[in-house]
Amino acid sequence: MAININRPTSPHLQVYKLPLTGIISITHRMTGVMLSAGLILFVYIISALAGGENSYTAMQSVMSLWLLKLLCWGFIYALFFHLCHGVRHLIWDCGNSFELATLNRYALIELAASLALTLLTFVWGCYGY
Repeated sequence: MAININRPTSPHLQVYKLPLTGIISITHRMTGVMLSAGLILFVYIISALAGGENSYTAMQSVMSLWLLKLLCWGFIYALFFHLCHGVRHLIWDCGNSFELATLNRYALIELAASLALTLLTFVWGCYGY
C-alpha cells in the first residue's frame, strides 16, 4: 500500500491562527487552574496567621521574596480576568453578543478591564492605606 504524499494536510499551529476569542477561552481555563493552585498559597498564609507569631514571621520572610510577590500579583490578575470573563458569560447566557465583531470587542474590553482592576488594586494596596 503506497502513501499518497500529494494529499493536503490538516492545518496545525504553524499555519492556523487562533482567533482572539479562542485565546481568551484558553486563558480563562488557565486562570481557573492558577486560582486553584493559588489557593494553596492562600491556605499557607491563613495557617501562618493562625499559627502564632513565629509562624507569621516565617511566612512574612517567605512572602517577601520577589518571585512570590510576582505570583501574588499574577493570582490577583487571574482573579480579575476570571471575574471579567464570567461577566461575559452572563451576557452570553442572556443570548446577546454572538456577532464576531462584538465578540472581539468584548474580549478586548475584558482584557482591559482585568488589567485596569489589577492596576487599581496595586495602586490602592500601595498608596491607599
